[in-house]
Amino acid sequence: MGRRIRVQRKGHGNVFRAHTHHRKGAARLRSLDYAERNGYIKGVVKEIIHDPGRGAPLARVQFKNVYRYKRDNELFIASEGTYSGQFVYCGAKAALAVGNVLPLKSCPEGTVVSNVETHPGDRGKLARASGKFATIVQQSEDGRKTVLRLPSGKKKLVLSACRAQIGVIAGGGRIEKPMLKAGRAHYKAKAKRNNWPVVRGVAMNPVDHPHGGGNHQHIGHPSTVSRNACPGQKVGLIAARRTGKLRGTRVVAGANFIEDANK
Repeated sequence: MGRRIRVQRKGHGNVFRAHTHHRKGAARLRSLDYAERNGYIKGVVKEIIHDPGRGAPLARVQFKNVYRYKRDNELFIASEGTYSGQFVYCGAKAALAVGNVLPLKSCPEGTVVSNVETHPGDRGKLARASGKFATIVQQSEDGRKTVLRLPSGKKKLVLSACRAQIGVIAGGGRIEKPMLKAGRAHYKAKAKRNNWPVVRGVAMNPVDHPHGGGNHQHIGHPSTVSRNACPGQKVGLIAARRTGKLRGTRVVAGANFIEDANK
């Protein structure tokens, strides 16, 4: 029996835990309340801040508490063009302007949105990375559902009551600049977690990895492995349905509404 391999040690935590100490907090929309459901609420962007380990800048937005004499501070993911001192409006009757938060049913087809909810009130799940956005492709005739085109190109059907932030997430073009040297990759990974550099299994000894050893760097057996494989053996293509290059397109049965949006 060999040593505990890297994936086993990662599951234990220890030196592989995420580096979260300097992060500014959870970036999400306001909690859905009466003001947002039936009208709108105004906030002001106090500052634009950097969040370690995140490519997009954050906006610290301050709202008046609707029930008590105090201020509520929220962390939004900054839209491109957001500036400190800007007024941000959240609610069903807010204007269609960059940085505002509206339900999808209040946005016309073709609107560019980001930080989109998958269920009403979950405070934003989709299109949150720097430079990313989703596009509203189609609204259903009854006004209850909306088709979105996600950054991946996939179309997704969500309820029209889900909220979204208008505009593109700031920080686009980040990955277009080459790393150029190992030091930059080191500091990029240092802000996130211990996941760099990555040593290939075939470059290891047999005691360290199932792919290790041999007179040439080769796996020596199929890289696919069972879902029920024991820990220490479960590396490579786990429970692969297929291998090789993806060719053609996949047709989803029963997705008539999404197919109509493609036309």
